[in-house]
Amino acid sequence: MRLFRGLGGGLLWILGAVVGLVGAVLCVTVILLPLGIPVLRLAGRMMRGAVQLMLPRAISHPVEELGKAGRAKADESRRAARRARKVTSKARRGTRKRARRLRKKVG
Repeated sequence: MRLFRGLGGGLLWILGAVVGLVGAVLCVTVILLPLGIPVLRLAGRMMRGAVQLMLPRAISHPVEELGKAGRAKADESRRAARRARKVTSKARRGTRKRARRLRKKVG
């Protein structure tokens, strides 16, 4: 299966390179520039698809392959963000109290 994916990726890469060359030639001629830009975008998508076919799934789709470890890290970061919000809100309250006291002393 891996051999077929690699072969398909290689063929798609070559096809994308040819389409990219055609798009570049179309872009050079000013009259055909509106056709050349979409052809270059298509070539880019073909190249991206070829790379995704050649690479292992864990590298080409890292978010989908995270699993339990990724969820645990996400939970840990959520807890840290919650703690940070709590600490900053307490600090703000303390600053407000000190500012009020100073205003009373000055005023």
